[in-house]
Amino acid sequence: MTSEIDYPGVFAALPSPCLVLGTDLVIAAANQAFCEVTGQSRVELLGQYLFDVFPDNPADPEADGVDTLKASLHRVLSTGQTDHMALQKYDIPVPGNPEVFKERWWTAINVPVLGLDGKVAWIIHRSEDMTDVVRAHRTAQQSAFSPGREAAMEAELYARARQLQQLNEELRQAHARERRVAVTLQEAMLHSPDLARHPNIAVRYLPATGSLNVCGDWYDAVDLPADRFTVAVGDVVGHGLSAATVMGRLRSALSAATRTVHGPAQALEALGLYARSVEGALAATAVQVLVDCHSHLLVYSSAGHPPPVLLHPDGSCELLDQATDPPLGARPEHVPRPQANATYTPGDTLVLYTDGLIERRGEDIDAGLARLTSTLATCTEFGAEHLADALLARLGLASGAGDDIAIVVVRLERMTRPYSPG
Repeated sequence: MTSEIDYPGVFAALPSPCLVLGTDLVIAAANQAFCEVTGQSRVELLGQYLFDVFPDNPADPEADGVDTLKASLHRVLSTGQTDHMALQKYDIPVPGNPEVFKERWWTAINVPVLGLDGKVAWIIHRSEDMTDVVRAHRTAQQSAFSPGREAAMEAELYARARQLQQLNEELRQAHARERRVAVTLQEAMLHSPDLARHPNIAVRYLPATGSLNVCGDWYDAVDLPADRFTVAVGDVVGHGLSAATVMGRLRSALSAATRTVHGPAQALEALGLYARSVEGALAATAVQVLVDCHSHLLVYSSAGHPPPVLLHPDGSCELLDQATDPPLGARPEHVPRPQANATYTPGDTLVLYTDGLIERRGEDIDAGLARLTSTLATCTEFGAEHLADALLARLGLASGAGDDIAIVVVRLERMTRPYSPG
């Protein structure tokens, strides 16, 4: 009789560097090859958010390793399919001296492990260190390492390139024109230049499972004078290109109104008036919060949208639900919208979201809010990016849901970056 396979032992002995990641991108396992190539021990890796351990090299202004790998991992979570990564530069910290980074080039494959419910439960991240190959081709000094090792790495690089070429061809054949239009539209309508000035803000966007890469949910951030900025999320009824088109018009209108009126209530009033002239915009919802970093004040207003949550360091949560009004365009006549204030303490976290994050079929919304706040209470020590990933993972939504989801997480600090109207 064949003896039972020791899968943990097999994983530990694999010659290629491998990690097992949770859906919140926290490292659950690392094999010996990965520890050796990175100079990190299992004790240092296990339980850590991947990008806390391996951040971008701050000395390299063109470093994009974090963004590229994160995008690949999120593709695995949203599609449930393996994602092959092309050769990329991703420097890693020197063991014992995390302020110093050493140059590294990698190829990688990210493979989903599905649970009994068919959703992604884990991700296997397999990487190969291609630094020697890159340096050899750069300097033409082939004697830097053994010919056998060079041949093996060259073969791996060639095989990975062939896999990428085949995958790209399949993607081009699968609804290529429709997908290009959808992706381009999504990127254009969700682009927010002001977000780049706020490293303490994380955003997430997940279209409904089975839909195109566009939907009616959106987020935005607008910098204002006097050390203030706004964040907002909104939700248009429906999915696909039609809802996304309406979403883009409403998002742009609110962004413009925010820069010309005083406060979220007036901005949503202007948006509501505009929504009446946009087909498909009635019953859309939105919420906007103005953050005044000087006075530590939150000013907010909601048009039929679920309340933002203010998470405190002790795990307690405050719902910003004192300025709620009907959805956009719901009233036949114009009525001024309400506005409310709340104070925050540096170290608090503000979370805005659309209803896909909390609503479940046949369940009262209060149950969804309770689930959200209890989950947030376990994330008090996380930065914005880590919290966004952990929130989706712990709510079982990292692979998407039946409804669209948009999230904005703001780690509230004492000051923002200087205001720039450009």
